[in-house]
Amino acid sequence: MRSSGKSGGRGNHRGAGKDRDQKQGQGRPRRPRPEERRYDVGPGATKDGPKSGRGADGAGRRGRPAPSRPREYEAQIEERNRQRYAGRKDVKPPKTFPGAEQEGERLQKVLARAGFGSRRACEDLIDQARVEINGEIVTEQGRRVDPEKDEIRVDGLTVATQRYQFFSLNKPAGVVSTMEDPEGRQCLGDYVTNRETRLFHVGRLDTETEGVILLTNHGELAHRLTHPKYGVKKTYLAHIVGPIPRDLGKRLKDGIQLEDGYARADHFRVVEQTGKNYLVEVTLHEGRKHIVRRMLAEAGFPVDKLVRTSFGPITLGDQKSGWLRRLSNTEVGMLMQEVDL
Repeated sequence: MRSSGKSGGRGNHRGAGKDRDQKQGQGRPRRPRPEERRYDVGPGATKDGPKSGRGADGAGRRGRPAPSRPREYEAQIEERNRQRYAGRKDVKPPKTFPGAEQEGERLQKVLARAGFGSRRACEDLIDQARVEINGEIVTEQGRRVDPEKDEIRVDGLTVATQRYQFFSLNKPAGVVSTMEDPEGRQCLGDYVTNRETRLFHVGRLDTETEGVILLTNHGELAHRLTHPKYGVKKTYLAHIVGPIPRDLGKRLKDGIQLEDGYARADHFRVVEQTGKNYLVEVTLHEGRKHIVRRMLAEAGFPVDKLVRTSFGPITLGDQKSGWLRRLSNTEVGMLMQEVDL
């Protein structure tokens, strides 16, 4: 009895499922399973199959094809969009300063690179009418210049552009005042071998003399700094043994007769005295060979040690022996002012 009940129940269940499928078949079409849905596109797509995309899938689910817009309607949309944008004016470029189309660099950028501070600080210099280009005071911001051709001045001092380089070396004793030495001795060129441009020295110091010597690649400035016409003064500290007479300074300023003519000092003073040892300062504008040593020796006081402490406005200060330093833009401007550049 149990066995027949079980089989009967099983049969009733299957029969009920058949009857349900038959009833569904008589009504609306059943929803296709995901694996049964059609996703054909292009010429091979059937009339009832979806074309593409989500909307087409939805249309396929409803059992009707996706609607398509008439060509006339699409043409109307295109025409409406064309009219919408046809009346727009061309976009204007941002306003710029006069002469922006010219070549060159902005003035404040050149000044900042030359060491006058930030670009904002350089703009303040322009606003204060402290900057000149080729003799004309600049009043507007954004002016363009050619650092290779234009002469730029700040407060009357010429600005050193990146084209030129200026250095001061505290030359040690024993270094030859040449850029190369065929005998292999230590020379000035040994201190600038890593520079990107060829430098040359301004004037000379004898081998045993220490102190300031300038190096640059500005030929005209170097020429004028050493030319007697411009009379650029150099100051030396000399160690001599005394006692020295009170009129030694007067004798040096009046002129000492040397084999190549008279040599005169512009200034003389005693800096320090320790017993018979004297440290004296001599300033002159001549540049003859060994001139300080020869003048003091002729006056009866051979020099034990000699240091050049300044060349024009460039001073030795606390610069250590053998150290090379780049001149500031102000120092370069003062040098050029000395020789009317």
